[in-house]
Amino acid sequence: MDRRTYLAATGAATAGMVGLAGCSGDGSTGTLATQVTDQPGDIADFESCVVTVVGMWLGPESAEAGDSEDEEPSEREYYEYDEPQEADLVDLQGDSTQLVDERDLDAATYEFLQLDTDGVDAALDGGESVTVEVPGEAPLTFNEAFDIREGSRTVFTGDFTPVKRGQSGSYVLQPVADGITVEYEE
Repeated sequence: MDRRTYLAATGAATAGMVGLAGCSGDGSTGTLATQVTDQPGDIADFESCVVTVVGMWLGPESAEAGDSEDEEPSEREYYEYDEPQEADLVDLQGDSTQLVDERDLDAATYEFLQLDTDGVDAALDGGESVTVEVPGEAPLTFNEAFDIREGSRTVFTGDFTPVKRGQSGSYVLQPVADGITVEYEE
């Protein structure tokens, strides 16, 4: 099974699961499709930069994402993926995206989405391994409010990129705020 077939199969399996998040409580649901992409940063330094995503937190309307790396968000709800999803950021430049999860959720407004990563396996051009860290081992936070609409599909694309840390030779993985897109499909 090739990678695209695997991702399509796991996405379809995940879509059948019903989440318990949200605030509406009336039983109406919609679908959240979560994708990732990489905008230009220091990705040109890499032969590969594989990020493993294991789940996500969603912030319902009353939740706050927190203002600093040390401050844990309030009232967020966690969704663990059935299988860890690997995304090679080298392959996700320009308009390329990769679906990492698709699931039904309660129709509601969500204040933020955070991706729970479980490491980055990266190699520079030439094959040398390099450290790419997530600041404070915190989730990658995307502070963009979005709606899950009844009977609709919401496509949330989170953008992040590796950025070189001065002269240290290491990199940090950072969300790109202006790279977030939210689209609604009926």
